[in-house]
Amino acid sequence: MYVAVKGGESAILNSYDLLAQQRRGDPAVEELSVDQIRQQLRLAVDRVMTEGSVYDPQLAALAIKQSAGDLVEAIFLLRAYRATLPRLGYSVPLDTAGMQIARRISAAFKDLPGGQVLGPTYDYTQRLLDFSLLAKGAVAPVARQAQASTEATPRVVDLLHHESLLETQHAPSGDPDPFDLTRQPVRFPADRSARLQNLARADEGFLLAMAYSTQRGYSESHPFVGEIRFGTVNLCIAPEELGFEISIGDLPITECQMINQFQGSHAQPPQFTRGYGLAFGHSERKAMAMALVDRALRAEELGEAVTAPAQMQEFVMSHSDSLESSGFVQHLKLPHYVDFQSELELVRKMRQSFANAKDAHAAG
Repeated sequence: MYVAVKGGESAILNSYDLLAQQRRGDPAVEELSVDQIRQQLRLAVDRVMTEGSVYDPQLAALAIKQSAGDLVEAIFLLRAYRATLPRLGYSVPLDTAGMQIARRISAAFKDLPGGQVLGPTYDYTQRLLDFSLLAKGAVAPVARQAQASTEATPRVVDLLHHESLLETQHAPSGDPDPFDLTRQPVRFPADRSARLQNLARADEGFLLAMAYSTQRGYSESHPFVGEIRFGTVNLCIAPEELGFEISIGDLPITECQMINQFQGSHAQPPQFTRGYGLAFGHSERKAMAMALVDRALRAEELGEAVTAPAQMQEFVMSHSDSLESSGFVQHLKLPHYVDFQSELELVRKMRQSFANAKDAHAAG
């Protein structure tokens, strides 16, 4: 497809230098440190970690700095680094019921056991530019001391389970290991473990558009936010040589349980169904969009008609990855000289044939 380009090495090396200069910006301005990015651009760091499939705030911040703030490029850098790492083991399933809550809200129930916890959120800000942030050396506001709750907080879905109003989901027969899309090719139809992995790594913008489409009627969906939780959970592993679980740290995550109405089928009574979303750090928009699309992708399983793009496994899973989509679009920048010349010659011949036929028709 591509022709060889000779003599381009020096141009490529010069491009590297220009890129480094552009990334650094004006040398008179103090350089942005990785620690500053990690501490002050934490939502960008959380997104890069989630879509890059690596929990490491320092490396995610480094990737953001190296990519000059291009989050898709930063995700690419982190994924590439991830591919070099050995697989040392697997964690045991997270117990999100034991999360140390920093934020917990429900749009379905006003009064919850443990209460609503507003926590850090932009939801109630006025979305007005704060020009005081332009001032150098501005004194940071004194943060009110707010500690995450260490008490186990019942989940909203557990309340619905008591009345048998919410579907009960059981592990598949034999409790097989979840699908690992980083090591196995995805085949359709894909099971839910593969779909959830795909959605967790999916580009947030694409996922948001798919989720929005479900709310505008492009699937049989009437969602309620059952619960959004943000906090830390205990991450454990169970080494075979030890035979018991050990904690290796606390992991900040956002979890979303989306509740959807289900009219029932010949085999199931009317009840609520759910979609699930989970992401590293504080990533509410991503977790909510993931939960909406997860529920849409369950249409066939629940006996619903598959009519909308968000309900189509192959469409969603094949186009959601930012690296694949970005790479395929951007490959158009590479040399296509031979292809274009062949099409150019074809169009010239077709135009000549068209002109000849037109002249013959006029003469006849």
